[in-house]
Amino acid sequence: MASVKTLFVLGLALVSLSLQGARILIPMDESQKNHLKSYGLAFWVLKEQAKEVDWLLNYEGGSFMLEQTIAIENECKIRGITYNIITEAEANSIFTTISNPEVNMENVKLLTAPKIAVYSPKTKQPWDDAVTMVLTYAEIPYEVIFDDEVLDGKLTEYDWLHLHHEDFTGQFGKFWSSFAGTSWYQAEVKEAEEMAAKHGYATVRELKLGVAKKIRDFTLGGGFLFAMCSATDSYDIALAAENTDICSEVFDGTPMDPDCQSKLKFENCFAFKDFTLELSPYVYEFSTIDVEAESRNVKEENDLFTLFDYSAKWDIVPTILCQNHTKTIKGFMGQTTAFHTENIKSDVLIMGENAALGEAKYIHGEMGKGTWTFFGGHDPEDYKHHVGEPPTDLNLHPNSPGYRLILNNILFPSAKKSKLKT
Repeated sequence: MASVKTLFVLGLALVSLSLQGARILIPMDESQKNHLKSYGLAFWVLKEQAKEVDWLLNYEGGSFMLEQTIAIENECKIRGITYNIITEAEANSIFTTISNPEVNMENVKLLTAPKIAVYSPKTKQPWDDAVTMVLTYAEIPYEVIFDDEVLDGKLTEYDWLHLHHEDFTGQFGKFWSSFAGTSWYQAEVKEAEEMAAKHGYATVRELKLGVAKKIRDFTLGGGFLFAMCSATDSYDIALAAENTDICSEVFDGTPMDPDCQSKLKFENCFAFKDFTLELSPYVYEFSTIDVEAESRNVKEENDLFTLFDYSAKWDIVPTILCQNHTKTIKGFMGQTTAFHTENIKSDVLIMGENAALGEAKYIHGEMGKGTWTFFGGHDPEDYKHHVGEPPTDLNLHPNSPGYRLILNNILFPSAKKSKLKT
């Protein structure tokens, strides 16, 4: 009779054989308990385990398939992620299904983790910005850089750059009318003016224009740019106003150019065209690009935007950026809530919109060798985020479709470099 030890060894051998060639499938449909941390796991596998990830576009909500290892399986358990162990034969069956030309699915192989930078004042906390919040929650590492690093040429060290909700026009977010007397506003103005002087600029407007041009060069050279809220329209406005002063005297101590509107160079812009500037320092808007909250005439429960459907085999880029477990997503406001479609250039891809209101929420385009994505609004899980409000607790929103769109952009560089070489 075989000894207990022998049976134990045979049992281990059988388990080992049963797992040989097995895969981990992470579903990203409604069955997933934590969509956001699933992206973090995929990033961790790329970066820390140096293993490839198969991103199954449109298969169960854009699922991930990984090599089965004890370390990866344990990490799924620790992060509270729904996963299934499947055999190699089952994995091959999935790949066969996806490869069918009549099925709107595709497999994109992720090879390496992109190096991520967030352009943000070093004094800001992670919860001041949706992207830094979700990166922290998903446990995806990033580095904070600001004007010093950008102007010193450090952007070449990164693959992907997010613009914290910054005002690139030099008007300090147009908060002057409401918050000029507050200590935080005065501290931010002082910090920005000192930064401008440090780098030899006479005004903050000129400093931010210099930074915007460096970011443009980063994108032209092949970088991946992502921005939300006021960092979207204010960035393009700064580039368009390269040769004119659009700032009221209350912002920079000098009068604005009375002909600044006619001197805008829309050809400099990434996304927008034919917009009219809001020149009054008392109005909390930059231009006609952004939809005005007061004129939208929509209730919160009806404020939705819809993602477009794309051919996974032919339109891989927008398919990647729109992976989700739903196509209808609740809207959310911000200093820049959404973009009037008439102010969007014809070659820009509108990936998410509220057609009834004539608003684009989620747009994408190419710039040189790189790409950019703009997402309107401040926080996908805080409909009206006001200054001083407490941060969103993403433990309460692990399946947020709005935050999923942000994380699609995080993994996009790896997919672009592997599957989408041009």
